[in-house]
Amino acid sequence: MSLESLPEHRALIVVDVQPTFCEGGELATEGANEIAHRVGAYVAAHRDRYTTVVTTQDWHIDPGEHFSETPDFVDSWPRHGVAGSPGAELHPALAGLVFDAKLLKGQYSHGYSGFDGADEHGRTLATVLSDAGVTAVDVVGLVQSHCVKHTALDARRTGLHARVLTDLTIPVSEEQGLAAEKELVAAGVDLRDSSAL
Repeated sequence: MSLESLPEHRALIVVDVQPTFCEGGELATEGANEIAHRVGAYVAAHRDRYTTVVTTQDWHIDPGEHFSETPDFVDSWPRHGVAGSPGAELHPALAGLVFDAKLLKGQYSHGYSGFDGADEHGRTLATVLSDAGVTAVDVVGLVQSHCVKHTALDARRTGLHARVLTDLTIPVSEEQGLAAEKELVAAGVDLRDSSAL
């Protein structure tokens, strides 16, 4: 096999595609269910583009002030992504897909970034990616203005090239989405539509 035909060492990070963030969930964003299905279809069609495909999940046990009965929706939130609950499982749109690692995050903290999580073997996302020789990542999932943003920013901080695939994520609101885009671009994260890849 020639070097030209070797797959690029790029990972796909599927962030928090869970029912808890979709319509009918505890912390729903309108349009999130459609994004979940788009992400599932993208993974099924383009798995071969990636050296590694991983998922992250909010898996809260006792995240402290992250949960509140009177949330401000900035630093505190209604209960969501509770470990072991149906809402914390991967969305049914991802059923049957093969992932190289599934990372749980936020057990005892807010856990906004996928880099805060670990898989069943205790490996962090940084370790999973490093072990696979990954140098670049595409980030998709729920939601763009929060966990997708923080995961992409942390990817850049660890020295990885990062892209957010804008058609495979959605912000909580248009205003928060625009603010997140500015922050991402300022950090050197590329914003791309997956159809342009």
